[in-house]
Amino acid sequence: MLGLNRILSHRAARIRSCGSPGTRPSTRSSSCHNPGASSRIYCACVLLLLLVTPRVDSSWWYIGALGARVICDNIPGLVNKQRQLCQRHPDIMQAIGEGTKEWIRECQHQFRHHRWNCSTLDRDHTVFGRVLLRSSREAAFVYAISSAGVVYALTRACSQGELKTCNCDPHKRGRASDERGEFDWGGCSDNINYGIKFAKAFIDAKERTVRDARALMNLHNNRCGRTAVKRFMKLECKCHGVSGSCTLRTCWMAMSDFRKTGDYLRRKYNGAIEVTMNQDGTGFAVANKAFRKATKNDLVYFENSPDYCLQDKSAGSLGTAGRVCNKTSRGTDGCEVMCCGRGYDTTRVKQITKCECKFKWCCAVECKDCEEAVDIHTCKAPKRAEWLDQT
Repeated sequence: MLGLNRILSHRAARIRSCGSPGTRPSTRSSSCHNPGASSRIYCACVLLLLLVTPRVDSSWWYIGALGARVICDNIPGLVNKQRQLCQRHPDIMQAIGEGTKEWIRECQHQFRHHRWNCSTLDRDHTVFGRVLLRSSREAAFVYAISSAGVVYALTRACSQGELKTCNCDPHKRGRASDERGEFDWGGCSDNINYGIKFAKAFIDAKERTVRDARALMNLHNNRCGRTAVKRFMKLECKCHGVSGSCTLRTCWMAMSDFRKTGDYLRRKYNGAIEVTMNQDGTGFAVANKAFRKATKNDLVYFENSPDYCLQDKSAGSLGTAGRVCNKTSRGTDGCEVMCCGRGYDTTRVKQITKCECKFKWCCAVECKDCEEAVDIHTCKAPKRAEWLDQT
């Protein structure tokens, strides 16, 4: 809050220095005695500030931190439509809150071996801090995985009977067929279309209140996330007949484990396409003509990512000092890459593991606790002068 007050005071000072109406300019010029000119200068300064100041928005992501205490009026950053949906559907907000925790865990799993590891900030209503102010690959991935997480959470809640406004997919009725022959729709098919419809209405509402390049990027990546969940719907069946001969089948559509969606979006992150706005401001053009155009299934971004090596408050980078690395790996989890060439410290610790396991009739496995010494490698902190350059 103190930081916010300083920003507001700084902006106010900048506006006053530009010559706001009702203030007396300290320099003498022909416009100083002209109220119309002073007003025009003031308006121009305000417009300039709006153009150059990045959008630091709160997010519906904060719902995940509230748990069962979702009070719509207390969630910072919701636009009117989101607040209305929140007030109208408290049970859905509860499901979204639980889903938020799940997709953040998945994001952290996917980037556990990378310099940027999807870290969240405690008691911060933006959840990820300033790192997503940049229109980078990481921002593209977070918007996609968060949108996918809401679809997954709502669809699952529908099937489990936790929501008043939906239940199993009503269109999966009667008979159908696949490559194995005919079957009867039965059980409870996951209502993926409801999850996609509500997620689109709720999440996209904020982006549709502004018309700029970042909003268009967010809308595109949100859609990628929603459709990714549907991509991994699978047909599950139960056989009926003599000795399970499967002469009759009852089938239903079910979502796959969310890990499949996470893996898919991670691959899309690796192949994300850098774009620019097209001339009419309604779509994208590829930034490098040597690369293919982005499709509706590709993640898109505008800006290159920082290297995340050092703590940099302005970029939201936490740095990699103290991160555990793999001494023998040549990949992104290796000490050379993770530590950005700064080197690493090695600490020997004792670990208790299960060993000499034996099967005991019936039906248990008994193991001994064995103690072993293992080396843990952590990235060195940067030299002070190097760190100060980034703060």
